[in-house]
Amino acid sequence: MSEVSLRLVGVTKTYNAGTPAAVDVLRGVDVSLNTGEVVALVAPSGAGKSTLLHIAGLLDTPDAGTVEIAGADMTGGADRKRTTVRRDEVGFVYQFHHLLPEFSAQENIVLPQLAAGVSRRVADARARELLDIVGIVPRAHHRPAALSGGEQQRVAFCRALANQPSVLLADEPTGNLDPATSDTVFDALMTLVRETGLSALIATHNMELASRMDRQLRMDQGVLTPA
Repeated sequence: MSEVSLRLVGVTKTYNAGTPAAVDVLRGVDVSLNTGEVVALVAPSGAGKSTLLHIAGLLDTPDAGTVEIAGADMTGGADRKRTTVRRDEVGFVYQFHHLLPEFSAQENIVLPQLAAGVSRRVADARARELLDIVGIVPRAHHRPAALSGGEQQRVAFCRALANQPSVLLADEPTGNLDPATSDTVFDALMTLVRETGLSALIATHNMELASRMDRQLRMDQGVLTPA
């Protein structure tokens, strides 16, 4: 039986609570991701998908409900514990790659490992391993400005997985790319997920890509349902 790597139960979030402008962004959201599972989160703009990803990744806290990552209940956890779990167990990928421009592709993947206390030798080997999976080892020593948009995003995926997290959270990771490049980048993402055995929750507007994931969830007016 697969283990649950991410579980949210009864998660709610309201902005401007207690005012006439209050907005219920999340209303009792329940979701579980099993190890090795890739789940699409489909939602229109403003539906709350980014809020859900931020809460799942411990960047924000819910008003109610629980968040469990890799078997640890993070509800009301101390800031230091949340920071450690976020660093070690969660990888983030956004629509824009946010690579550090003064460092090479390989160095961008090495840095988060050094911050986690990994030796440079081990970090370099891990970076090369990930770059090999996504097919851009020859570009390892190029800085972001010398990489194409698809290559930059593949490096961003590798960086997100550098510390071998349990969960990958991605917010429109191919939204900035043309269709052909989007397909290439998505294939690289799926290869990374399958070969590393983590689970992934991927927000996307692209229904063709969503259909290639293990299952699809739809968010509408703060409620999450099977798509």
